[in-house]
Amino acid sequence: MDRYWLLTSTTYGSWLPGDERGFVSSWRDQSGQLVIHNIPGTPYDADMPALERNAEELLKGDPVRFTLAQAEALLGQFLETAGCRGWQLLAVGIMATHIHLVVGVPGDPAPKKILGDFKSYGSRALNRRWGKPASGTWWTLKGSKRKLPNDDAVLAAVKYVLDQEYPLVIWTAPIPELELPGGRVV
Repeated sequence: MDRYWLLTSTTYGSWLPGDERGFVSSWRDQSGQLVIHNIPGTPYDADMPALERNAEELLKGDPVRFTLAQAEALLGQFLETAGCRGWQLLAVGIMATHIHLVVGVPGDPAPKKILGDFKSYGSRALNRRWGKPASGTWWTLKGSKRKLPNDDAVLAAVKYVLDQEYPLVIWTAPIPELELPGGRVV
């Protein structure tokens, strides 16, 4: 594989701009200037109740929270998508409100396209069994796409996925360096 990525996406409505936990979204300051603090290693925005209330009012449906059955369906679809695309999926973490994927890809496709494919095919699998949510989507529009520049970064990303709090499903490929046989962990 030529590139490795740690990809993250939240479910629709589960982590809004203004959230006290912190957020990376664009917003307008008092002068109307568009602001976004999204440079890795620098502070991000947090705890802006008025912004969060505004975002909440704009929701087109209830926030999405995955069930165990939905997480299992997503895992199956993520594995199928990676296989069809010739990608190497190393780790998957599916929580009620977000996902993490560690994936290797040949060449240098845009990470937006990679994450978009996982979300698109994941949505189709969910829609077939559970129908579309009231909002019309399972996901937030964008997501985090972190390039993993070396083997140490890849292993650190896999460990990060394995250490998620409250996972519904955790899956890893066999990774000798971490003594992981691969398969479903949770």
